[in-house]
Amino acid sequence: MGQHSTATITGVTIPTPRTLVLGGARSGKSGYAEGLLAHESRVTYVATAAARPDDDEWQERVRLHQARRPAGWITEEDADLPALLAAAEGPVLVDCMSLWLTGVLDVCACWDDPTSLGKARDRYDELLTSWSATSARTVLVSSEVGWGVVPATVSGRLFRDELGRLNAALAAAADEVVLVVAGLPLRLK
Repeated sequence: MGQHSTATITGVTIPTPRTLVLGGARSGKSGYAEGLLAHESRVTYVATAAARPDDDEWQERVRLHQARRPAGWITEEDADLPALLAAAEGPVLVDCMSLWLTGVLDVCACWDDPTSLGKARDRYDELLTSWSATSARTVLVSSEVGWGVVPATVSGRLFRDELGRLNAALAAAADEVVLVVAGLPLRLK
C-alpha cells in the first residue's frame, strides 16, 4: 500500500494536499489511494459510480470496495463534487474521476450532442476551482484509458478524449501525481 505523501517547505514537513492517482483497470490504483489515507481515522470517501441494481458483477465490485474501507470512513454517493471539495475540512478520497466524468457527460447529454461539451467542461472548471482552492488533504483516483486502441465508436472516442483532458487538468493542479501500473506506484510529479 501507499505511504503518506509529504512535502517539505523550509524544513517543515506537511502533508501533500492534492494527490491524483492514475492507472488502468485492475492496476491497484484504488488500493494505493486508500493506503495514502489509511492512517486517518475519518475520511470522506466519495463514490462516484452510478447505481446498477441489475448488474450483479458490478454490485460485487462495489461490495469489495466497501469492505476495504475502515469503519470510520464516511461514504458519500451522488455528491456535488465541486461543492463537497469546497466545503471539505478533513481528508477526502474520490474514486473515481472517470465515473464522475461519465455522469457529467450523461447529465449534459454529450453522448447524443457533442456540441453540449461546453456545459460539461464548465463542470470540469468548477471541479478544478474547488480542488485547487481546498486545503483539505484530497486524493482523486482516475483511470488512464488513452494508451491503447482508438475506440471504434464516437462515444468511446469522446470519453477517451474528455478523460484525457480532465486528467491533464487535474494533474496540472495536483501537488502530486502517481501512476499505478501492475500494482506498482510511479511518482510522476
